Amino acid sequence: MGFLDVILGRSKAVRPDLDQLFALPSAAITLQAATGFTPTGRGSVCFASVEGGAFARIRADVRELLGPPVEFSQDQYGYTWMLARHAADDTAGLVNDLHAVNTSLQDAGFGPQLLCSLIGFRDERDRSLALVYLYKRGTFYPFAPLSGSGEKRDNPLELQVRSLLGEDLTVEKDLSRWFPVWGAPGL
Repeated sequence: MGFLDVILGRSKAVRPDLDQLFALPSAAITLQAATGFTPTGRGSVCFASVEGGAFARIRADVRELLGPPVEFSQDQYGYTWMLARHAADDTAGLVNDLHAVNTSLQDAGFGPQLLCSLIGFRDERDRSLALVYLYKRGTFYPFAPLSGSGEKRDNPLELQVRSLLGEDLTVEKDLSRWFPVWGAPGL
């Protein structure tokens, strides 16, 4: 980073560190112990779709690697979501699958198309929570939609989770980067 970058407020881009995903199983234990939120066994990867043979091959490879429970869908903004399912108590296996998908896309040159990955949680009151990994930032943030109230978030819960998981995960400091992922598969 140069002198002008400092003066103009530009920062150096963070290189994604997909190995940070492997911190999610211990974060899930911390989250469950402190709040009662338990993993749902569902997680997803979101990426901007690209047409062409190479991308179709990657998709086929992902299906072959992870098996038939893998589902692909497209959201209202045109982004593709890959949903993986595991037993609720197999967070490590789910994280391995999400890491494998991210790595496959990155290694095939589709890293710039990767947006985020998430793992879903629920509590005894049936509230939803996701821990979202921002690929381009190399950070996590919690996303907690309020059920039954349209597109509103449980901000106090998100801030509570942020403070709980600060030791387990690299939490995104810029709250404006805590993007809502309404209706995301795996949430």
